[in-house]
Amino acid sequence: MGFLKNQQVNVAIRLLAWQYARNRQPLPARVLLERHARQLVDDAHRIARERGGNVLAILKQMVAQARRK
Repeated sequence: MGFLKNQQVNVAIRLLAWQYARNRQPLPARVLLERHARQLVDDAHRIARERGGNVLAILKQMVAQARRK
């Protein structure tokens, strides 16, 4: 995985951790959090390719929606 994608995964992990803290939920294990973040980044890239747009903006929307479920 490239440098930029690793950085995007790290941002996604921080966004997920923030959402868990905001909802007063315990953080899952680091491995699970990282797996979820990688999936979100992959999905954000796919959406950006299909519809255009900024990957980070798409990622923020996806994290917000994922935590509401």
